[in-house]
Formats: sequence, structure tokens, C-alpha cells
Amino acid sequence: MVKKEAALGKGLGALLGDVQKVEQVREQVRGISEINIDDIEVNPYQPRTNFDEDALTELAESIKEHGIIQPITVRQIDKNKYQIISGERRYRASKIAGLEKIPAYIRTSNDQDMLELALIENIQREDLDAIEVATSFNRLIEECDLTQELLGNRVGKKRATVTNYLRLLKLPAEIQLYIRNKQMSMGHARAILNIENAKLQNTIAKKIVDEDWSVRQVEEAVRKLLQEKTQKNTAAQRIEEFPEKYYKLTDSLRKYFNSSVNIKPDKNGGGRIIITFDNENEIDKLLEKLDAWIW
Repeated sequence: MVKKEAALGKGLGALLGDVQKVEQVREQVRGISEINIDDIEVNPYQPRTNFDEDALTELAESIKEHGIIQPITVRQIDKNKYQIISGERRYRASKIAGLEKIPAYIRTSNDQDMLELALIENIQREDLDAIEVATSFNRLIEECDLTQELLGNRVGKKRATVTNYLRLLKLPAEIQLYIRNKQMSMGHARAILNIENAKLQNTIAKKIVDEDWSVRQVEEAVRKLLQEKTQKNTAAQRIEEFPEKYYKLTDSLRKYFNSSVNIKPDKNGGGRIIITFDNENEIDKLLEKLDAWIW
């Protein structure tokens, strides 16, 4: 039986005819250049036109402290002129942060097949950390117009695995640096991702690094935080959802005393009835009403 040769991938046989060009694209994938920020222009076809100013300011502060974790991608359109392919938000935040240069992947070719080949080849390297893999996945999606499912098929991974890697890029910059520096594993990071609050994420991450927490310890800490949040939300919901009799009571008291009346229930089923007054004359009127009511 003749043994089949392993498939080379989409268009690879044709691409290998131009070795020099392939090597050039490989360099584009692996190499990061520092570009003058004034030499970069935004993509006029960028579908996203609204950027949250507060979020940009927060990102700018993070960039000032930690630098840019994920370089932007640009295409060279002139000798010293570049256009953004992906990363406009990082670009805008870098300008706010006052950066003069920004790290970028420079695309000098429009050949999608070669770029896809080089990125996939890059992912196969054993020395990549989880953030580098996530960044490569993200570039394949943004620059090669792949869905997560197609990407999974290209790199031989389940869609859920691709999703888990991409979620790492949503973590704060400090945590991404911990992962890149091998101070925490992807298992730690996946547990932290269950927390939505960035400050709490950073608090847990610091304990992982400072106290050498195991993944199980992180999972247990996150479980307790989520449980506490659920209990608080349930209590708040009970307070907000007044029974009909509460409304009837406040309405009756409001009419009788001719004053503002509110009920403040607590999470244990008790509560307070609050009658509002503006001056001493109103207190006297309230007392008269109470006397008449009691007797």
C-alpha cells in the first residue's frame, strides 16, 4: 500500500514555487516593527466609527503603565506611510497616551493565502505562550476573514479551544503579562475569566503570582465570589420586587397623612415605613392624624 503524503494545506504547493516571497511573509508574521505614530492613518473602510471615550482613556492609562501587549497590524501604502488593518482602538489609545512610536506587524503583500500559511506555521511553534497563540488566532480571524469554526479546522483544534484562547485577549494587560512571563497558566486565566470585574480579576491574579495558588484554589475563590454575587443579586431582587400589598399600604398611608410615604424592606423580610415631613407644622398635623387614627 502506498503511503499518502500529508496534505500541505490550502494552496501551499503553488506557494512554495516562490520561496523568497514566502519567507518574506513569514518575517512579517514573526517580526514586530516600531512605527512612528504620525506615519499611520486609519482605514477609511473601517466599519466601526464609534469609540467609547472612557474605555479609550482607561486603555491609554494601561498602555502608559504596561505598554502595548498586542501590536496593531498595518499595510504599507507608501515609503513611510501605513494604514491600519486591525487595532485602531489600540492606535487611538496610544495617541492619547502620548506615544511617539507603536509596535506593529507590517503587511507588504495582499496575498491572503501566504499570510494564512505563515500564521498557521507560527502557531505550530512549541515555544509560544498562550497569549502569542491567542494573538495569532485573532490575526487569522481579522486579517484572513476566517470564522472561529474555519480557524479551528485550519489549525486542527476544536472551536471551543479557539474561543478559550481568544477570550484571553479580553483580560487586563497585567494578567496577559503574567501569562506571557509564565507566572500563571492558561488554566488559571480561564478560571479568572469567569469574573467580569477587572479589579477583582487583578486581585485574584496577584494572589496567584504572590502566593503560588493552584488552578483549583483559583476556581474555588472564583466560585465563592460568584456565589456571593448571586446571593446579593437575589436579595436586591427581593427588595426591588415589592408585593402588591406594599403598594396598597404606601398608597393608603400617603392619602391618609397627605404626605410622602415610602417602604424600605430588607433582605430578611422586615423593613421600615418612612413618612416624610418638611417642617414642625407638618409634624403637628401628622400627630393629629395619628391620634385620630389610634383613638
